[in-house]
Amino acid sequence: MKFDIDVLIVFAEKDNDPNSGPAIAWVSQFKKFLELMLTQVSGEKPNILMKGEHDNLTSPNLDNAATLVTILSTEFNQSGECLDHLESFYKAIEQSNKSRNRVFKVFKTPLSNQEQPPRLRELLGYEMYHMDTDSGEIREYTDYFSSQAERQYWMKMVDLAFDIADTLVYLKDGEQPAVKNFFQRKTIYLAETSHDLSVQRNIIRRELTRHGYEVLPNQSLPGNAHDLEALVIKNLEESHLSIHLIGSAYGEIPSGSEKSSVDIQNVLAAQKSLDAKEKGDEFTRLIWVSPNLSNASEKQLAFIDTLKRDAEVQEGAEILQTPLEDFKNIMREELMEIRERKKSDEDDGKSVYLMHDKIDQQAVRPIIQAIERSGYKVMLPIFEGELLELRKHHIENLKNLDAAIIYKGSVNEQWVRMKALDLLKAPGFGRKKPIKGKAIFTDSDTNSESYLQQKINVYKNGSDQYAESIKNFMADLSN
Repeated sequence: MKFDIDVLIVFAEKDNDPNSGPAIAWVSQFKKFLELMLTQVSGEKPNILMKGEHDNLTSPNLDNAATLVTILSTEFNQSGECLDHLESFYKAIEQSNKSRNRVFKVFKTPLSNQEQPPRLRELLGYEMYHMDTDSGEIREYTDYFSSQAERQYWMKMVDLAFDIADTLVYLKDGEQPAVKNFFQRKTIYLAETSHDLSVQRNIIRRELTRHGYEVLPNQSLPGNAHDLEALVIKNLEESHLSIHLIGSAYGEIPSGSEKSSVDIQNVLAAQKSLDAKEKGDEFTRLIWVSPNLSNASEKQLAFIDTLKRDAEVQEGAEILQTPLEDFKNIMREELMEIRERKKSDEDDGKSVYLMHDKIDQQAVRPIIQAIERSGYKVMLPIFEGELLELRKHHIENLKNLDAAIIYKGSVNEQWVRMKALDLLKAPGFGRKKPIKGKAIFTDSDTNSESYLQQKINVYKNGSDQYAESIKNFMADLSN
């Protein structure tokens, strides 16, 4: 579907008046930066149109706009024209059969959930202001290239640009853009945090989404405890891992509760861990506690102390108080372990790594066929590519195999010994489970006793006579 306008920005006139605050036209500056980022992300310059509250928003504008960005502020909320523009856009896109979010809310100033227009309350927001974590003071950025702006404003701008670009691709192609999937795709619950950790949460969220994970919650948490708990429980049910970031601020307390949303999410994730344990399901929790808690309130310190001491709250969790980069490394390791467990479950213990030299590719074909007839998957070495790539593939096979066969055809004894040694070193490569069976199949004489000490059986047959030996070997694996 073709649109004349990629992004339509709706705003209150006062929010773009340089005389009403810092001496900049805020929305014009925002449009300039968004255009720059979208060009870098998508590779082409987008058509972005600004519409103030007193500008006419005609039907052609609405019908030809792919996405709408609302600049939220107190002035926006008080402007009947801005709210009418928002409602008109929603009515225009209701006729579309595209099940994709096309509206994005950008916060110029903070607004509570209840202060936001009802249409926007469930959407994730992009906070483009600075909040001093010590004093709670809210400031607009005047220097967009300061270290603070780099960590906050620009990180949110990158997020917004990627999310708008994904929607534009979807609207154009009618399908979700392909994501480079380095890991097996899974859903992860990345708990909402207090404001002092919004940047850190954003960094982790972006890393997870760029690696192909679906990250929940994908909407703002409700402002009342009942609806918040219902949403969190639903999202946790869809997730295999939850990540919680705990900083120096206790966080917002939803109406109807005495606990913060950060606390509530952790309690519900602990209950999810307990339920998963009873059912034999997989669910992991990672909790990061900031090493810098010098400004933490007594209530927050008591919450953190409970996290570290209470067995119920700790259920299924690994609690780490380390630098963020160290935590991210541990998170990546956990994700890799989940991937390996999933891969192991999918293979169901039925994979045999057949190690052979390139010169013996034809000779091992009867062995491959015999293994496959026994119901096992055959893993093979590769011979094309850089030496490092070949070695990496070999190590991955050693980590994931259930049984191994070394074929000695045209190779010498030294080659066989090296492969047998690799099997012994497999745990050092990151292997997590024992090897069910190891064998050497050879057409010539070899020293069987030296290999038996390594629990490797030796089968001496011609390559076209291995059917019975394979059958016996597979039978031993099932015992």
